[in-house]
Amino acid sequence: MRQLITTLLSVTTLVTFAQIKNTKIAEYTEGKYPPLEPAVVINPSNSKHIVAATALDRIIFTKDGGNIWLETSVKSPFGVFGDPVLVSDPKGMIHYFHLADPSGQGRTEEAWLDRIVAQKSEDGGVTWTPGTFVGLEPPKDNDKPWAASHPKKDFLALTWTQFDRYGSADTTCKSNIVFAKSTSKADRWSIPVRINRRSGNCLDDDFTAMGATPFVDLEGRVFVTWANRGEIYLDRSFDGGETWLRSDIAIGKQLGGWNMNVPGLGRCNGLPVLQGDISGSPFRGSLYVVYADQRFGENNTDVWLTKSPNRGDNWSEPVKVATDPNNRHQFMPWAAVDQTTGILYVLYYDRRNYPEGDLQTDVYLAWSIDGGSKFSEIKISETPFTPDPKKFFGDYTNLTAFNGTIAAVWTRMDDGKTSVMASIIRQEQLLNK
Repeated sequence: MRQLITTLLSVTTLVTFAQIKNTKIAEYTEGKYPPLEPAVVINPSNSKHIVAATALDRIIFTKDGGNIWLETSVKSPFGVFGDPVLVSDPKGMIHYFHLADPSGQGRTEEAWLDRIVAQKSEDGGVTWTPGTFVGLEPPKDNDKPWAASHPKKDFLALTWTQFDRYGSADTTCKSNIVFAKSTSKADRWSIPVRINRRSGNCLDDDFTAMGATPFVDLEGRVFVTWANRGEIYLDRSFDGGETWLRSDIAIGKQLGGWNMNVPGLGRCNGLPVLQGDISGSPFRGSLYVVYADQRFGENNTDVWLTKSPNRGDNWSEPVKVATDPNNRHQFMPWAAVDQTTGILYVLYYDRRNYPEGDLQTDVYLAWSIDGGSKFSEIKISETPFTPDPKKFFGDYTNLTAFNGTIAAVWTRMDDGKTSVMASIIRQEQLLNK
């Protein structure tokens, strides 16, 4: 294993270049829910049009590639309760998925998390429909959605975790991964179906089935990955979500589980993120899964990539994404593939530049032009930040790429207050260095 890691480190390059610009797109405001857990999407019809979202209900958008950002808030009769997800359909309609809170009373009411809500915008994020919903099966709770769009057709794939009862310690309480689809621009949804074979518990921890992310290829095949009980799994459907595998494919071990202890954070997950390549690159058809774990102990969190060249039948040994000669923490990764080039990008938090035990945190971006065999990486945050473990930091960053534009969004914390940062990067800024 030591020899393997040495080999992996030798094919990762750290690039030095002019600092990438950071823009604060969401700021902490007294009396409002702190901005965190950002999502971002690039309009495939116009790569200068970028839409971001943060918990609980804030939408921030730019139509000039990031020079000017405007903000609005979203309302729905079903409530807006965070875990924002953004995808664009092929024609540039933006879809926004989130958790529900119909009563507006949060955890104190039974209706909290009773469904997943889907809203959409036809004007680039300025106005939004009241929304539709899926997954309403009281008293079950629905959490952690993610979505994907068919690259050419009106087809939305939506996955999430459904709890018998969120947070319950009852051993008979189960968590499962469910799937639904829409072929009507999110106006109507199919009946959700459970796709996992092995249930998890309801504690929102390592033994909970969590972190489902879907990917849809050009043929309409749907792939979904998630984590549960120290394993990462994949299920797939070759008929648009109608039928699924009888047995899930175990991609590999997530040693130490997905719920990790990272100093300075009240909680930190390493949930897997699934991406695929449908570009014209030599790596077309590849599937990529990026995740974090603590296989070398709680003092050394690492970001890993495993890939499949054959639609999930076989998976590579994990490759370490970051160089990090100091064995510090890299955590909360996200991944994206630019489907016009096939370049794979990975975003993550990183503490390599500071002494052991120091909570100062940077943000790094890695990229691979050879299908994930080796990576180059850069620090994109202008300054480090130090999180406060007594304040909720959120569970994920986000990243998207299209037509040579990379949009990265992340949470930072200063004096216990969160803000959301964005960097809009051009491919040539990275590859020409």
